[in-house]
Amino acid sequence: MRPIYVVGGAQKENAVQKEEWHSHAKGIIAWIDPERGEYEVRLEYVSPPELIPDEDPNILFKAATFSQSRCYLCTSTEILEYSYPDLGFLRRISHPCFNDVHHVHLASNGHLYVANTGLDMVVELDGDGAIVREWNVLDDTDPWQRFSRDIDYRKVASTKPHLSHPNFVFTAGGQVWVTRFHQKDAVCLTEPGLRIELGVERPHDGVVCGDLVYFTTVDGHVVVADLTNRVVRDVYDLTEMQQGLRKVGWCRGLAVLDEKRILVGFSRLRPTKWKANLQWLKHGLRELYTLCHQPARVALFDLDQRRQLWDFPLDRVGMSTVFSIHPDPACADELRFAA
Repeated sequence: MRPIYVVGGAQKENAVQKEEWHSHAKGIIAWIDPERGEYEVRLEYVSPPELIPDEDPNILFKAATFSQSRCYLCTSTEILEYSYPDLGFLRRISHPCFNDVHHVHLASNGHLYVANTGLDMVVELDGDGAIVREWNVLDDTDPWQRFSRDIDYRKVASTKPHLSHPNFVFTAGGQVWVTRFHQKDAVCLTEPGLRIELGVERPHDGVVCGDLVYFTTVDGHVVVADLTNRVVRDVYDLTEMQQGLRKVGWCRGLAVLDEKRILVGFSRLRPTKWKANLQWLKHGLRELYTLCHQPARVALFDLDQRRQLWDFPLDRVGMSTVFSIHPDPACADELRFAA
């Protein structure tokens, strides 16, 4: 297995006392070679003060996109383009509408699709970084009907509660899709009416492999759906594939290596007053206390054998929160197996 990049961030020392939108100090990209047991931090990042809230900002990397020569990262208020593999900074894209951005996706036409989570919106950027289209992820009405174009949302700490919380964009067959956290589904933006109902729990990710798309859910499931008929084909419960603690932390971040093996990320859980986000915890405060002391990690699972093969604790690279996992782009052909 070749090296991987893990994208996420580090919580503040007093994160347990803070709301989620005040809890992170910096973004981190870590490089890990599982076969050799080697690892290092490749990039640390703090956003400039003019692009974040003035008081106690939340800074980390959300879900990224890697290509053969570029790495596209996002913070809550920025899209950052780096050269790959040297991770040299190239440019920053930021618009006043950016709030709680969760994912940036590079499409085959060179446009970028941004999950602008804080405004329940997906934004399309052209090659120059200009906004060319905006979608309301709830319906086909004006995405600005609930928000104001006169506000710089980069300075707003949080717009919660969100009505949908879109968090991951993917493209397939020329169509643009997005996962909707609260609706437990994925919907097509370019052909309204197309929908994949997941139903298990609230989703993240949306990794396309051939005719299949793989999703994670926050409680530790991987859901595999058929893009052709838009139905769920398989559901894997990762809690049943490992020994010991039967809850796995906040599950988010996914790389599909082949038909059998997947890499999944688990963030260190933190208490939150948004109790609905932790409703999958069944045993109350004792379970929450235990999970909050488990380090973030990346784990390799064999879906055929239904077992965990290994895991890597991310406290070794100072990371407490995972948003995306990326095998070396040199082996990208492994991600396009036939369904």
